[in-house]
Amino acid sequence: MTDPRVTLAGVEFAGPAFTASGCAAAGKELAGFFDLTEIGGVVTKSIMMRPRSGRPTPRMVETPSGMLNSIGLQGPGIESFLANDLPWLAERGVAAVVSIAGETVEEYAQLARILRNEPDVKAIEVNISCPNVESRGQVFACDVMSASSVIHQVRRNTSSTVPIFAKLSPDVTSIAEIALSCHNAGADGFSMINTTLGMAIDTDTLRPILGGVTGGLSGPAIRPIAVRNVWQVHHVLPDVPILGMGGIATGEDALQFIAAGATAVSVGTMTFHDPSAPLRVQQELLGLLDERGFASVSEAVGVAHRGGLV
Repeated sequence: MTDPRVTLAGVEFAGPAFTASGCAAAGKELAGFFDLTEIGGVVTKSIMMRPRSGRPTPRMVETPSGMLNSIGLQGPGIESFLANDLPWLAERGVAAVVSIAGETVEEYAQLARILRNEPDVKAIEVNISCPNVESRGQVFACDVMSASSVIHQVRRNTSSTVPIFAKLSPDVTSIAEIALSCHNAGADGFSMINTTLGMAIDTDTLRPILGGVTGGLSGPAIRPIAVRNVWQVHHVLPDVPILGMGGIATGEDALQFIAAGATAVSVGTMTFHDPSAPLRVQQELLGLLDERGFASVSEAVGVAHRGGLV
Protein backbone atom coordinates (compact mmCIF):
# COMPACT_ATOMS: atom_id res chain seq x y z
CA MET A 1 0.00 0.00 0.00
CA THR A 2 1.09 3.58 -0.66
CA ASP A 3 2.66 5.18 2.42
CA PRO A 4 0.12 7.85 3.49
CA ARG A 5 2.62 10.07 5.31
CA VAL A 6 3.58 13.42 3.82
CA THR A 7 6.21 15.95 4.82
CA LEU A 8 5.51 19.66 4.48
CA ALA A 9 8.56 21.88 4.94
CA GLY A 10 10.18 19.40 7.31
CA VAL A 11 7.07 18.55 9.34
CA GLU A 12 5.58 15.07 8.93
CA PHE A 13 1.83 14.54 8.83
CA ALA A 14 -0.13 11.29 9.00
CA GLY A 15 -1.89 11.67 5.66
CA PRO A 16 -2.10 13.75 2.48
CA ALA A 17 -5.58 15.22 3.08
CA PHE A 18 -6.39 18.16 5.35
CA THR A 19 -9.48 20.18 6.06
CA ALA A 20 -9.60 23.56 4.34
CA SER A 21 -9.65 26.75 6.35
CA GLY A 22 -13.09 28.22 6.87
CA CYS A 23 -15.06 25.04 6.22
CA ALA A 24 -14.71 23.23 9.55
CA ALA A 25 -13.88 25.91 12.14
CA ALA A 26 -11.38 24.09 14.40
CA GLY A 27 -12.61 20.60 13.54
CA LYS A 28 -15.23 20.01 16.23
CA GLU A 29 -18.07 19.90 13.70
CA LEU A 30 -16.41 17.10 11.73
CA ALA A 31 -15.18 15.05 14.68
CA GLY A 32 -18.53 13.26 14.95
CA PHE A 33 -18.15 11.89 11.42
CA PHE A 34 -14.59 10.54 11.38
CA ASP A 35 -11.41 10.35 13.42
CA LEU A 36 -9.53 13.58 12.73
CA THR A 37 -6.21 11.91 13.57
CA GLU A 38 -6.53 9.72 10.45
CA ILE A 39 -6.09 12.64 8.06
CA GLY A 40 -3.12 14.96 7.73
CA GLY A 41 -4.57 17.58 10.01
CA VAL A 42 -7.03 20.39 10.55
CA VAL A 43 -6.41 23.78 8.96
CA THR A 44 -8.34 26.10 11.24
CA LYS A 45 -10.62 28.92 10.22
CA SER A 46 -8.52 32.06 9.89
CA ILE A 47 -7.98 33.65 13.31
CA MET A 48 -7.70 37.40 13.85
CA MET A 49 -6.58 39.42 16.85
CA ARG A 50 -10.08 40.37 18.00
CA PRO A 51 -13.51 38.74 17.75
CA ARG A 52 -15.21 39.56 14.47
CA SER A 53 -18.89 39.33 13.58
CA GLY A 54 -18.39 39.14 9.82
CA ARG A 55 -20.39 40.56 6.95
CA PRO A 56 -24.16 41.14 6.68
CA THR A 57 -26.58 38.37 5.73
CA PRO A 58 -27.35 36.62 3.42
CA ARG A 59 -23.86 35.16 3.46
CA MET A 60 -24.08 32.09 1.26
CA VAL A 61 -25.68 31.19 -2.06
CA GLU A 62 -25.46 28.05 -4.17
CA THR A 63 -24.10 28.35 -7.69
CA PRO A 64 -23.64 25.81 -10.51
CA SER A 65 -21.02 23.33 -9.27
CA GLY A 66 -20.19 25.43 -6.25
CA MET A 67 -21.17 28.14 -3.83
CA LEU A 68 -20.50 31.77 -2.98
CA ASN A 69 -19.77 32.79 0.58
CA SER A 70 -19.48 36.23 2.10
CA ILE A 71 -18.75 35.30 5.71
CA GLY A 72 -16.10 37.98 6.13
CA LEU A 73 -13.65 36.25 8.51
CA GLN A 74 -16.11 35.89 11.37
CA GLY A 75 -14.39 34.39 14.39
CA PRO A 76 -13.75 34.45 18.15
CA GLY A 77 -10.32 36.09 18.10
CA ILE A 78 -6.94 34.72 19.10
CA GLU A 79 -7.48 34.67 22.88
CA SER A 80 -10.58 32.48 22.65
CA PHE A 81 -8.91 30.26 20.06
CA LEU A 82 -5.93 29.59 22.33
CA ALA A 83 -8.16 29.02 25.35
CA ASN A 84 -10.60 26.64 23.69
CA ASP A 85 -9.89 25.41 20.17
CA LEU A 86 -6.16 24.70 20.12
CA PRO A 87 -6.27 22.74 23.42
CA TRP A 88 -9.22 20.72 22.07
CA LEU A 89 -7.18 19.69 19.02
CA ALA A 90 -4.08 18.95 21.09
CA GLU A 91 -5.93 16.78 23.59
CA ARG A 92 -7.12 14.58 20.73
CA GLY A 93 -3.76 14.37 19.02
CA VAL A 94 -4.94 16.24 15.92
CA ALA A 95 -2.27 18.07 13.93
CA ALA A 96 -3.17 21.76 13.90
CA VAL A 97 -2.29 24.09 11.06
CA VAL A 98 -3.35 27.50 12.35
CA SER A 99 -4.58 29.97 9.74
CA ILE A 100 -4.17 33.65 10.59
CA ALA A 101 -5.54 36.82 8.98
CA GLY A 102 -5.09 40.51 9.69
CA GLU A 103 -6.24 43.94 8.64
CA THR A 104 -2.67 45.29 8.72
CA VAL A 105 0.85 43.93 8.38
CA GLU A 106 1.40 44.62 12.08
CA GLU A 107 -1.65 42.53 13.04
CA TYR A 108 -0.16 39.54 11.23
CA ALA A 109 3.09 40.13 13.10
CA GLN A 110 1.24 40.29 16.43
CA LEU A 111 -0.54 37.03 15.74
CA ALA A 112 2.75 35.36 14.82
CA ARG A 113 4.35 36.56 18.07
CA ILE A 114 1.44 35.23 20.11
CA LEU A 115 1.65 31.82 18.43
CA ARG A 116 5.44 31.67 18.62
CA ASN A 117 5.57 29.71 21.87
CA GLU A 118 2.58 27.44 21.25
CA PRO A 119 4.02 23.89 20.94
CA ASP A 120 0.82 22.46 19.47
CA VAL A 121 1.01 24.58 16.31
CA LYS A 122 2.45 22.37 13.57
CA ALA A 123 2.40 25.04 10.87
CA ILE A 124 0.93 28.48 10.20
CA GLU A 125 -1.16 29.33 7.17
CA VAL A 126 -0.95 33.06 6.42
CA ASN A 127 -4.25 34.01 4.82
CA ILE A 128 -3.35 37.03 2.71
CA SER A 129 -6.01 36.31 0.11
CA CYS A 130 -9.54 36.26 1.57
CA PRO A 131 -11.76 37.79 -1.16
CA ASN A 132 -14.90 38.37 0.91
CA VAL A 133 -13.71 41.16 3.18
CA GLU A 134 -15.09 44.70 3.11
CA SER A 135 -11.79 46.32 2.20
CA ARG A 136 -10.11 45.03 -0.97
CA GLY A 137 -6.95 46.53 0.51
CA GLN A 138 -6.90 43.55 2.87
CA VAL A 139 -6.30 41.16 -0.03
CA PHE A 140 -2.52 41.45 0.37
CA ALA A 141 -1.93 38.54 -2.03
CA CYS A 142 -2.96 40.67 -5.02
CA ASP A 143 0.13 42.86 -4.74
CA VAL A 144 3.75 41.67 -4.79
CA MET A 145 5.02 44.19 -2.23
CA SER A 146 2.07 43.79 0.15
CA ALA A 147 2.25 40.01 0.03
CA SER A 148 5.98 39.91 0.70
CA SER A 149 5.68 42.46 3.53
CA VAL A 150 3.19 40.29 5.42
CA ILE A 151 5.18 37.10 4.93
CA HIS A 152 8.41 38.81 5.99
CA GLN A 153 6.86 40.01 9.24
CA VAL A 154 5.26 36.67 10.02
CA ARG A 155 8.52 34.81 9.31
CA ARG A 156 10.62 37.05 11.55
CA ASN A 157 8.10 36.65 14.40
CA THR A 158 7.59 32.89 14.09
CA SER A 159 9.73 30.08 15.48
CA SER A 160 12.19 28.80 12.90
CA THR A 161 10.90 25.27 13.52
CA VAL A 162 7.34 26.16 12.47
CA PRO A 163 6.79 26.41 8.70
CA ILE A 164 4.61 29.17 7.29
CA PHE A 165 2.42 28.71 4.24
CA ALA A 166 1.23 31.71 2.25
CA LYS A 167 -2.37 31.29 1.11
CA LEU A 168 -2.53 32.61 -2.43
CA SER A 169 -5.33 34.15 -4.48
CA PRO A 170 -6.18 33.17 -8.07
CA ASP A 171 -7.36 36.75 -8.71
CA VAL A 172 -3.96 37.93 -9.95
CA THR A 173 -2.22 38.38 -13.28
CA SER A 174 0.68 36.07 -12.37
CA ILE A 175 0.39 33.77 -9.37
CA ALA A 176 3.97 32.59 -9.98
CA GLU A 177 5.23 36.15 -9.46
CA ILE A 178 3.35 36.44 -6.17
CA ALA A 179 4.62 33.03 -5.07
CA LEU A 180 8.22 33.95 -5.81
CA SER A 181 7.93 37.15 -3.79
CA CYS A 182 6.42 35.28 -0.83
CA HIS A 183 9.09 32.58 -0.98
CA ASN A 184 11.85 35.19 -1.08
CA ALA A 185 10.24 36.85 1.96
CA GLY A 186 10.37 33.61 3.96
CA ALA A 187 7.37 31.47 3.05
CA ASP A 188 8.17 27.77 3.45
CA GLY A 189 5.25 26.70 1.28
CA PHE A 190 1.90 27.68 -0.20
CA SER A 191 -1.78 26.99 0.39
CA MET A 192 -3.57 27.42 -2.91
CA ILE A 193 -5.92 28.46 -4.05
CA ASN A 194 -8.27 30.57 -2.02
CA THR A 195 -11.73 31.24 -3.43
CA THR A 196 -12.10 33.52 -6.42
CA LEU A 197 -14.25 36.65 -6.28
CA GLY A 198 -17.78 36.32 -7.69
CA MET A 199 -21.35 37.45 -7.25
CA ALA A 200 -24.93 36.44 -8.01
CA ILE A 201 -28.03 38.48 -8.87
CA ASP A 202 -31.55 37.61 -7.70
CA THR A 203 -33.60 37.57 -10.92
CA ASP A 204 -36.82 38.41 -9.03
CA THR A 205 -35.53 41.48 -7.18
CA LEU A 206 -32.69 42.19 -9.64
CA ARG A 207 -30.43 42.92 -6.69
CA PRO A 208 -27.27 41.17 -5.47
CA ILE A 209 -28.18 38.12 -3.39
CA LEU A 210 -25.31 38.37 -0.92
CA GLY A 211 -25.51 40.97 1.80
CA GLY A 212 -21.91 41.88 1.07
CA VAL A 213 -22.64 42.00 -2.70
CA THR A 214 -19.60 39.91 -3.69
CA GLY A 215 -18.25 36.69 -2.22
CA GLY A 216 -15.75 33.91 -2.66
CA LEU A 217 -16.60 31.23 -5.23
CA SER A 218 -15.61 27.69 -4.21
CA GLY A 219 -16.43 24.12 -5.15
CA PRO A 220 -15.84 22.02 -8.30
CA ALA A 221 -16.40 25.07 -10.53
CA ILE A 222 -12.97 26.43 -9.61
CA ARG A 223 -11.02 23.16 -9.72
CA PRO A 224 -9.51 23.68 -13.21
CA ILE A 225 -8.34 27.14 -12.13
CA ALA A 226 -6.79 25.70 -8.98
CA VAL A 227 -4.99 22.89 -10.82
CA ARG A 228 -3.59 25.41 -13.30
CA ASN A 229 -2.34 27.65 -10.47
CA VAL A 230 -0.67 24.73 -8.68
CA TRP A 231 0.98 23.70 -11.95
CA GLN A 232 2.36 27.20 -12.54
CA VAL A 233 3.80 27.64 -9.04
CA HIS A 234 5.33 24.14 -8.95
CA HIS A 235 6.92 24.87 -12.33
CA VAL A 236 8.88 27.86 -10.95
CA LEU A 237 9.40 26.51 -7.41
CA PRO A 238 9.52 22.71 -7.77
CA ASP A 239 11.07 22.10 -4.35
CA VAL A 240 8.58 24.20 -2.35
CA PRO A 241 5.63 22.29 -0.84
CA ILE A 242 2.10 23.17 -1.89
CA LEU A 243 -1.09 22.39 -0.02
CA GLY A 244 -3.47 22.23 -2.97
CA MET A 245 -7.18 23.02 -2.78
CA GLY A 246 -10.10 24.19 -4.85
CA GLY A 247 -13.12 22.04 -5.61
CA ILE A 248 -11.71 18.68 -4.49
CA ALA A 249 -14.59 16.21 -4.13
CA THR A 250 -13.00 12.84 -4.94
CA GLY A 251 -9.70 11.02 -4.87
CA GLU A 252 -9.38 11.56 -8.62
CA ASP A 253 -9.69 15.30 -8.09
CA ALA A 254 -6.96 15.13 -5.46
CA LEU A 255 -4.74 13.09 -7.79
CA GLN A 256 -4.88 15.91 -10.34
CA PHE A 257 -3.48 18.30 -7.74
CA ILE A 258 -0.72 15.90 -6.70
CA ALA A 259 0.29 15.31 -10.32
CA ALA A 260 0.29 19.08 -10.94
CA GLY A 261 2.70 19.62 -8.05
CA ALA A 262 0.80 19.69 -4.76
CA THR A 263 2.46 17.86 -1.86
CA ALA A 264 -0.89 17.40 -0.09
CA VAL A 265 -4.48 18.58 -0.48
CA SER A 266 -7.22 20.31 1.49
CA VAL A 267 -10.92 19.48 1.23
CA GLY A 268 -13.36 22.29 1.97
CA THR A 269 -16.70 22.95 0.29
CA MET A 270 -17.37 19.23 -0.21
CA THR A 271 -17.70 18.82 3.57
CA PHE A 272 -21.00 20.73 3.50
CA HIS A 273 -22.43 17.89 1.41
CA ASP A 274 -20.34 15.05 2.88
CA PRO A 275 -18.80 15.78 6.30
CA SER A 276 -16.56 12.72 6.00
CA ALA A 277 -15.11 13.95 2.69
CA PRO A 278 -11.53 14.66 3.90
CA LEU A 279 -11.02 11.06 5.04
CA ARG A 280 -12.89 9.59 2.06
CA VAL A 281 -10.87 11.65 -0.42
CA GLN A 282 -7.65 10.59 1.31
CA GLN A 283 -8.57 6.92 1.13
CA GLU A 284 -9.56 7.21 -2.52
CA LEU A 285 -6.36 9.08 -3.37
CA LEU A 286 -4.15 6.50 -1.66
CA GLY A 287 -5.99 3.72 -3.49
CA LEU A 288 -5.40 5.40 -6.85
CA LEU A 289 -1.72 5.96 -6.08
CA ASP A 290 -1.35 2.32 -5.05
CA GLU A 291 -2.99 1.14 -8.29
CA ARG A 292 -0.47 3.19 -10.24
CA GLY A 293 2.51 1.76 -8.36
CA PHE A 294 3.51 4.73 -6.22
CA ALA A 295 5.10 3.64 -2.95
CA SER A 296 4.56 7.07 -1.40
CA VAL A 297 2.62 10.24 -2.08
CA SER A 298 5.85 12.15 -2.62
CA GLU A 299 6.75 9.94 -5.59
CA ALA A 300 3.70 11.26 -7.44
CA VAL A 301 4.16 14.95 -6.63
CA GLY A 302 4.58 16.84 -9.89
CA VAL A 303 4.59 13.69 -12.01
CA ALA A 304 2.67 15.49 -14.77
CA HIS A 305 5.68 17.81 -15.19
CA ARG A 306 7.87 14.78 -15.78
CA GLY A 307 5.76 13.31 -18.55
CA GLY A 308 3.25 11.40 -16.43
CA LEU A 309 3.24 7.62 -16.25
CA VAL A 310 5.61 5.90 -18.65
